[in-house]
Amino acid sequence: MKLARLGPAGHEIPVLIDGDRHLDLRGIVTDLDGAHLASTVFEEIAAARDAGTLPDLDGAADMRVGAPVARPGAILCIGQNYAAHAAESGAAPPQVPILFLKTTNSVGGPFDDVDIPKRSVKTDWEVELGVVIGTRALYLDSPADSARHIAGYVVGNDLSERDFQLAESGGQWSKGKSAPGFTPLGPWLVTADEVDASDLRLRSWVNGQPRQDSTTADLIFDIDHIVWHLSQYLALDPGDVILTGTPEGVALSGRFPYIVAGDMVEVEIEGLGRQRQLFGQA
Repeated sequence: MKLARLGPAGHEIPVLIDGDRHLDLRGIVTDLDGAHLASTVFEEIAAARDAGTLPDLDGAADMRVGAPVARPGAILCIGQNYAAHAAESGAAPPQVPILFLKTTNSVGGPFDDVDIPKRSVKTDWEVELGVVIGTRALYLDSPADSARHIAGYVVGNDLSERDFQLAESGGQWSKGKSAPGFTPLGPWLVTADEVDASDLRLRSWVNGQPRQDSTTADLIFDIDHIVWHLSQYLALDPGDVILTGTPEGVALSGRFPYIVAGDMVEVEIEGLGRQRQLFGQA
């Protein structure tokens, strides 16, 4: 299933996308948040769809598309998880997953405009596969246990200010990762039963020019390993989002210019949709 949230920021309406229809889910869930991402809720939604009891949402085609997950409790990010990206960043491939955090108020909709932060001269793009947790995961016995804790997958753009991340970091990366709008998610959450996350194509463009083009088959640490590994250190709660790393082809490589006001960035993952951000200046 494809689930989305439509409407003004802070007032989005949960919907099921069924072909060209947008079916209103408010009779089943108040929002697509951690409390409503369990498999039992998905079963209830599917049953209502099949029974024809979900109404169409009037005016859906003209509504803003919000992030498909409301108010994630945490955004956990895996750094340098593609060998080629690690190399273009000047680092060896990691031996264990690198974890950093983004603030949850950096989340934006997939087509929202984004402001380049004040003082920024190195704002960068990063297409990433996002994993949405559906069932609490803590101290999993093995990576084989991970799949049952995943609600679904989303497209993410891990926008980054490289000077803030690296030169002004103090040793951590989050300063360069957490500006308003720096975590666009969506357009949809696609439930895990419909996604084979082992070999999805990821691409990005700036002003229509290709930048990244790779697949999740090139991940150093795959999805099941990441969920299991993180669960050894912290609790993954329903609604949490894990961004799993970006392939080569970002501005940090030195091959492309950084984002400036007026640029349009697009990112896409096979089967999960495409998003677009127009950049202004804060």
